[in-house]
Amino acid sequence: MWVSDKWRDYELIDCGRGEKLERWGDCILVRPDPQAIWDTAREDPLWRRPDARYARSSTGGGQWEKKDVPQQWKIAYRDLTFQVKPMNFKHTGLFPEQAANWDFCMERIRKANRPISVLNLFAYTGGATVACAAAGASVCHVDAAKGMVSWARENAKLSGLEGAPIRWIIDDCGKFVEREIRRGRRYDAVIMDPPSYGRGPSGEVWKLEDNLYPFVELVAGVLSKEPLFFLINSYTTGLAPSVLTYILETVVTKRHGGHTDSGELGLPVTDSGLILPAGATGRWVADR
Repeated sequence: MWVSDKWRDYELIDCGRGEKLERWGDCILVRPDPQAIWDTAREDPLWRRPDARYARSSTGGGQWEKKDVPQQWKIAYRDLTFQVKPMNFKHTGLFPEQAANWDFCMERIRKANRPISVLNLFAYTGGATVACAAAGASVCHVDAAKGMVSWARENAKLSGLEGAPIRWIIDDCGKFVEREIRRGRRYDAVIMDPPSYGRGPSGEVWKLEDNLYPFVELVAGVLSKEPLFFLINSYTTGLAPSVLTYILETVVTKRHGGHTDSGELGLPVTDSGLILPAGATGRWVADR
């Protein structure tokens, strides 16, 4: 398991009964978490007085119950700065467990000692984009949602990377990759965080279990002759990390050598000293 344990502005204080108690900067939030199925005592008094709680509805969805939470605020991870805010569907615009992947990407880029181009697909608000750019890479950031790309640009600006070599692309990831292949554009590293389920611009259905393998095969076509890494992240419940190993070994290692490590991401829980699992990640790396 790769644990994101270097945060100062974020803290997972406690979790249980399907919820987690978190500190985001100075704000205390309670949000649902499907992994926290244990029924442990909520001894921390912050459970009873959070600044905001996302309450699920019995009919589906839910809403925020807010007190004095700002409309948006900033948090930092090392030298990176991000804007967060309570969004629909319980999110804040940042997944703190991804810090372990940001560290991995930055370390690989810095150790490469050559110019590195990164393709970040389903790139959301740009946590990985900002991290890779801060490490010196050129980045192509692709997401179909205009609002998410605008948010990512703001995060880059907050991190002092307004002038960094980042291409901001609002497009369907599959269609974009197909065009990049036809154009002959290649990348040294790929990051992808595909959804469990979604619909394309023409109504086509994306289902991770059915579409991930052919999509990885497609994206492998934009790798350069000397690729550095290929990272897949998944929040799909029930998907074993070893599945990501099998896919990457079959598609990428077969073409470029190297090897794959896969595992869970995790967040340390302050009150219990245990780790909350938070999704699966597969990392292919070159043996160079």
